[in-house]
Amino acid sequence: MAAPALKHWRTTLERVEKFVSPLYFTDCNLRGRLFGDSCPVASLSSFLTPERLAYQEAVQQDFSPAQVGHSFGPTWWTCWFRVELSIPEAWVGQEVHFCWESDGEGLVWRDGEPVQGLTKEGEKTSYVLTDKLGEGDPRSLTLYVEVACNGLLGAGKGSMIAAPDLEKTFRLSRAELAVFHRDVHKLLVDLELLLGIAKAQQLEWVKNHYPGLYARLQEFACRGQFVPVGGTWVEMDGNLPSGEAMVRQFLQGQNFFLQEFGKMCFEFWLPDTFGYSAQLPQIMRGCGIARFLTQKLSWNLVNSFPHHSFFWEGLDGSRVLVHFPPGDSYGMQGSVEEVLKTVTNNRDKGRTNHSAFLFGFGDGGGGPTQTMLDRLKRLGNTDGLPRVQLSSPGQLFKALESDSGQLCTWVGELFLELHNGTYTTHAQIKKGNRECERILHDVELLSSLALARSAQFLYPAAQLQHLWRLLLLNQFHDVVTGSCIQLVAEDAISNYEDIRSHGNTLLSAAAAALCAGEPGPEGLLIVNTLPWKRTEVLSLPKPGGANSLALVTVPSMGYAPAPTPTLLQPLLPQQPVFVVQETDGSVTLDNGIIRARLDPTGRLTSLVLVASGREAIAEGALGNQFVLFDDVPLYWDAWDVMDYHLETRKPVLGQPGTLAVGTEGGLRGSAWFLLQISPNSRLSQEVVLDVGCPYVRFHTEVHWHEAHKFLKVEFPVRVRSPQATYEIQFGHLQRPTHYNTSWDWARFEVWAHRWMDLSEHGFGLALLNDCKYGASVQGNVLSLSLLRAPKAPDTTADMGRHEFTYALMPHRGSFQEAGVIPAAYNFNFPLLALPTPGPAPAATWSAFSLSSSAVVLETVKQAEISSQSRTLVLRLYEAHGSHVDCWLHTSLPVQEAVLCDFLERRDPAGHLPLRDARLKLTFSPFQVRSLLLVLQPPPN
Repeated sequence: MAAPALKHWRTTLERVEKFVSPLYFTDCNLRGRLFGDSCPVASLSSFLTPERLAYQEAVQQDFSPAQVGHSFGPTWWTCWFRVELSIPEAWVGQEVHFCWESDGEGLVWRDGEPVQGLTKEGEKTSYVLTDKLGEGDPRSLTLYVEVACNGLLGAGKGSMIAAPDLEKTFRLSRAELAVFHRDVHKLLVDLELLLGIAKAQQLEWVKNHYPGLYARLQEFACRGQFVPVGGTWVEMDGNLPSGEAMVRQFLQGQNFFLQEFGKMCFEFWLPDTFGYSAQLPQIMRGCGIARFLTQKLSWNLVNSFPHHSFFWEGLDGSRVLVHFPPGDSYGMQGSVEEVLKTVTNNRDKGRTNHSAFLFGFGDGGGGPTQTMLDRLKRLGNTDGLPRVQLSSPGQLFKALESDSGQLCTWVGELFLELHNGTYTTHAQIKKGNRECERILHDVELLSSLALARSAQFLYPAAQLQHLWRLLLLNQFHDVVTGSCIQLVAEDAISNYEDIRSHGNTLLSAAAAALCAGEPGPEGLLIVNTLPWKRTEVLSLPKPGGANSLALVTVPSMGYAPAPTPTLLQPLLPQQPVFVVQETDGSVTLDNGIIRARLDPTGRLTSLVLVASGREAIAEGALGNQFVLFDDVPLYWDAWDVMDYHLETRKPVLGQPGTLAVGTEGGLRGSAWFLLQISPNSRLSQEVVLDVGCPYVRFHTEVHWHEAHKFLKVEFPVRVRSPQATYEIQFGHLQRPTHYNTSWDWARFEVWAHRWMDLSEHGFGLALLNDCKYGASVQGNVLSLSLLRAPKAPDTTADMGRHEFTYALMPHRGSFQEAGVIPAAYNFNFPLLALPTPGPAPAATWSAFSLSSSAVVLETVKQAEISSQSRTLVLRLYEAHGSHVDCWLHTSLPVQEAVLCDFLERRDPAGHLPLRDARLKLTFSPFQVRSLLLVLQPPPN
């Protein structure tokens, strides 16, 4: 060792002699000597509540006497303790701690402010009252301790993630004052190191509920002691949110950081998530972020990820610098073993010699303890160990950037080979997420059009921000994924109901503003919120309260008047739907585009593309086959699906004779059947084919009461291809249909958004869905994951009634040429029939249209900046994977058009000339572009 190090450790050994026998070295219980004199608290009282009360309300309650050994509960309740303290006069000049140990998660309140968390499992079992008691310091004070009757991820039976034990009680085991021996603490840290050598929503909640603490955070941020990281509203899931929702995560997060702390985040900080979309690099770059830190890739089940510092190239070619800390944890405690592991594990040694060490209680919160900080300070300059420096994310990435010329590049998605059950768990949450993404899209579009056309309409910016933040909160990586406790799931469902309710109210208000005119009888407006013309069958109300089917045509992002009752059954421009039931009980549905044949139990025996005569179902196979699997993960019940579940495949067989004709044809034809899945669960399904529609729909209702079962539906296809295509945010990607390598095999269950497709040259089959995310294609079998039945951490997950729809679309040519992408949009964004307070307009009207089918106009909204109240933001993306020039036509009164980033900041060189109400835009493959349209002042 070097001389300074020898001197330090010699001093340490001298301090050891003060506490241990120099001859026999028999008393080494240093932890037992951390505290000296102690005394009980002067008074202890408590009260229990099932509610989550604010401090001001809680301290006004009636407290009853309590004592150490006191039991409280049950699970999910809160116990408030009032603690009267009296510090002995003899302790003047010493460091005094309030010591507390109890089950559950505690929070100390002093003078009306939250000052420290207390967790028995997390080394946080004492609160420093004073580091040196002065002669004149007050020795009597009152603290409150708020104890939540749960632990991390709930209060399970024997396991951290087991289902909650609602009969569990919690116990107070320690409440006293004690003198803390700081020199013993320092010695203990030194000896640990010697032994080692020898061997973002969250901030909004803080602001609202703890304003005093929040003000201190702002002060620390100004001094550089508190570093806001993340850039998003919450620590979101990286797979399931839509592309627009991901943009809003950054837009809301970055604007919040800028407003509250005076600076944006330059690093995307996402330690815990269940996968990483290939579009994240482009979204990050569009939000002012070029650096990314994550940790979860260390959980890969099969393959060890080959890098810790690397460039990540996304779907469109955007690149960000990624650091994946080699310590394989975001909750390290500063031990020598952890530091050595961080250096040893680094797979990019030689390319860069810097890496992050994430210490503190990161999962569930709590941050670092003083012990951790003291350990790391000792490691700053200790021979035989790596040099540790307390630093900031910015300093780390600056060091990595200095070595970036040597770093490798990873292209495409970062697929987490674990937690793939989260694509399916809690189907009602998945459905709520998809529906609310659609509702907010529609509200923003109609409100934008109303803003452009009506001088009196006020864009509901505040209401939309509130609804978006509810949706973004639910996209936290343990909520939308379904890996949450029952209370959280109930909150999520409630949030979705709020979004639906308020969203529909806002839709009606925007429709009324669009149709403002002379008073008269109530009308009905048919609205198309997508950027292409649509002709579809729609169910419309008619006099007497009943509904009737009509074939309606609505222009791109515009509206059309509803047909009058006498025109509800017009002469069909296309072949009507024919429905025929054969003597054997089978049913054939035919609309001249596709012809589907169902056997007497509802399985698909044939699906023919009529124009070519091409059969889509594999020879001798059956489609629409429901399949049940045993689903018992090794440990993480709600999170994981293991590959061995595939060995338990059991087809669900129906009873012949249950298939019957529903709607007999014309504009729509259908057949329906019942299926008993098990003694406890059943399914009913209506198979529907509309006139002119290129896909057949399967409306499904399931009553699901299972334990550790997995329900899927399969479609064996008469197609051979080594790759299947899956929609992701703002685009699509291919994944293998074979298991050649361990990387291929690890993708036995994957995620997708609205569609997946298996195609060979000239022909393919697309499987569309309205609320599902889990999927797979093995060989020629397309499989859609429908329902799971995990029992932890929520025993009620997925139990009950479910409704969902999927669809099959056989097609000629590629899926791009065949229009699979717009078909999937149509399937997820139905035409709206909105009542108007007065007569609906007599003519059709379109706000926007595009010259290229390769480009999707995804979003139309008002700009975030209040000074730009008559400025719209448009977000478009290239969907086919091609270079394309596209003309955007608008009928709105546009004064100026300019390109901007995803944070709606103008591109100084992004001015776009407006020619004959058209703008020319150029796209590279999967590029997402945003622009600002400044509207002319409305007419008086």
